[in-house]
Amino acid sequence: MTQSTWTISELAQEFSITPRTIRFYEDQGIVSPGRDGRNRVYQARDRTRLKLALRGKRLGFQLSEILSLINMYDGPGKSVAQLQQYLAVLDQHRQVLEQQRHDLDETLKAIDKQRKHCEALLAGHPQNK
Repeated sequence: MTQSTWTISELAQEFSITPRTIRFYEDQGIVSPGRDGRNRVYQARDRTRLKLALRGKRLGFQLSEILSLINMYDGPGKSVAQLQQYLAVLDQHRQVLEQQRHDLDETLKAIDKQRKHCEALLAGHPQNK
């Protein structure tokens, strides 16, 4: 039998996150638990949305992008338009990450060049002889 509801502690343990993180996603409208007295009760929809949000975070998406993508899947079924939109978001995000990687590579090359220059100056300095 599959579980149909979860507590905040159960979800936090399952996804290796803190209850505070789940409350943050609640504040952002990603999950919307019911209540059993003072306790939050999460449904399967909340668990799925949390899982998608965490996946989006791992992929480096901004919170607004994550929310947009999650809400897209709350619509009626996985249509071709939804999948095309998701592909477009993935492609755009990949392009940004590739540019950042290029920029990092260039910065690392500049650092290496400066280190070599400093090392050469130190090697020729009278105190090091």
